[in-house]
Amino acid sequence: RLGSASSLSSAVINARLQELVRLFRDRTERVKEKLIDPDVTSDDESPVASPAAAPVPAPGGELEEDKPPGDDHYCEMLCCTFKCQPWLGRLKSYQFPSSIDPLTNLMYVLWLFFVVMAWNWNCWLIPVRWAFPYQTPANIHYWLLVDYLCDLIYLLDMLIFQTRLQFVQGGDIITDKKAMKENYLRSQRFKMDVLCLLPLDFFYFKVGVNPLLRFPRCLKYMAFFEFNNRLEAILTKAYIYRVIRTTAYLLYSLHVNSCLYYWASAYEGLGSTTWVYDGEGNSYIRCYYWAVKTLITIGGLPDPKTLFEIVFQLLNYFTGVFAFSVMIGQMRDVVGAATAGQTYYRSCMDSTIKYMNFYKIPRNVQNRVKTWYEYTWHSQGMLDESELLVQLPDKMRLDIAIDVNYNIVSKVALFQGCDRQMIFDMLKRLRSVVYLPNDYVCKKGEIGREMYIIQAGQVQVLGGPDGKSVLVTLKAGSVFGEISLLAAGGGNRRTANVVAHGFANLFILEKKDLNEILVHYPESQKLLRKKAKKMLKSNSKPKDERGGPGDALIIPPKAGTPKLFQAALAATGRSGGKAPPGRLRWRLKELKAMRQ
Repeated sequence: RLGSASSLSSAVINARLQELVRLFRDRTERVKEKLIDPDVTSDDESPVASPAAAPVPAPGGELEEDKPPGDDHYCEMLCCTFKCQPWLGRLKSYQFPSSIDPLTNLMYVLWLFFVVMAWNWNCWLIPVRWAFPYQTPANIHYWLLVDYLCDLIYLLDMLIFQTRLQFVQGGDIITDKKAMKENYLRSQRFKMDVLCLLPLDFFYFKVGVNPLLRFPRCLKYMAFFEFNNRLEAILTKAYIYRVIRTTAYLLYSLHVNSCLYYWASAYEGLGSTTWVYDGEGNSYIRCYYWAVKTLITIGGLPDPKTLFEIVFQLLNYFTGVFAFSVMIGQMRDVVGAATAGQTYYRSCMDSTIKYMNFYKIPRNVQNRVKTWYEYTWHSQGMLDESELLVQLPDKMRLDIAIDVNYNIVSKVALFQGCDRQMIFDMLKRLRSVVYLPNDYVCKKGEIGREMYIIQAGQVQVLGGPDGKSVLVTLKAGSVFGEISLLAAGGGNRRTANVVAHGFANLFILEKKDLNEILVHYPESQKLLRKKAKKMLKSNSKPKDERGGPGDALIIPPKAGTPKLFQAALAATGRSGGKAPPGRLRWRLKELKAMRQ
């Protein structure tokens, strides 16, 4: 039992001695590194995150996290308990905003949609009710109900929404209620809104319900154009809406012409001549068919007989040629704007192919160039994304770069702990490059001047005796070549071949760009220099020291005892061999004899 206790104590002492030796060696290395490079900072490179705040207990003493999620949504009524919907409470507590941003507020865009629907009701159905006999005493109350509902929407738009719209004055966004109301009252929009709500309906009592008295309701066209601008700003494919809107213009022109044709036929007398509508079949469909043939100038129409019919037909032909040419031109502009990027892509590709054919570039190189064009266009929707951002202010370019690239760059070990603003400046210098399958991203031995960040795809690091063995495959979010940005004295040569495995989208940061940024951030420059030296030092170690494959030892060799610690043990040993330090000294001699 005494022998087992002695062996246990000796094992504990041995482990403690090894720990002390390791600590002394680490301290010596740090002091030596500090003497060699005064710019090296302490090991505390990144600030430690503050601990999360403890949950605050509720007034009743129970933590909010411990409450069941449904406890707040129950109400008692008489003897029963009913569960309330969460959205109902939010709806009750909702307060209408005191000011509305017309450029970004989606609620305002939704309201404009209802205003435009009311405007379309008046524009499309007032001519129909005036020309065709669709409004009768039997259904007049339904027409009036929808009419006054549209008038209510117009009125709410004037009193509630238009008086709360923010505006810019002298570079400042004005949100004061009185100023917003005065701005609306002075605007052209207010004059048109008042004009479109003229109460001509009182003439109903004298001349009857005549739909033409509601014609001023069609003057609220400014809301329609504003809705178009707001909707196009939030749509991802606005050209589709533009095509639909242009088609609606054409259909509305035919709609108005069909109403005029029925009115002219009724004025001449239905079926009185071969030119007018004969009163058979669906009146609107028949008249619309006639309007299509007239405005598009298809021909095949009966000849007009009377002077009124001749003048009406001539006006229709002139209007049709003008309207149809305008519609075709507008449709061409819409389609041209929608395919402008595709046209630019085809133009660049055709010019490149012409250039390669002129200089007799080999066919395999031409095929790779074509493949690059096609993949870059289909993956990014553009050939050079920097051309899209060059027109934006510097602050907006930074915001876009943060949203796109910050999550990837912030995970790079080399830049962790650096100034946050330095990272932001670096994001604006990143350049996107597409590599084709089997393209060499970098080759062993060449001078490294860039760092690569994988945005999409994979790359393979090749090595081995033949230089073709796959050592590791790097995926999206990985970084390589970062040591070359700060290495000096021959340490910036590539140590392996890196090949794209399939199509790969990479971000590239050049060395000169980083040096221009680090001039303004000396502390980050010191930190990066220290990290680069550590990474170079670890890469230059033999495989055995880095934990690589080597001759496995059953009992690894123990580190030697520092001389300072041996001198301290010798001094304590002279004071008395039976003291605990004396026993330690005797144990050290025994261990040294075993190693020899």
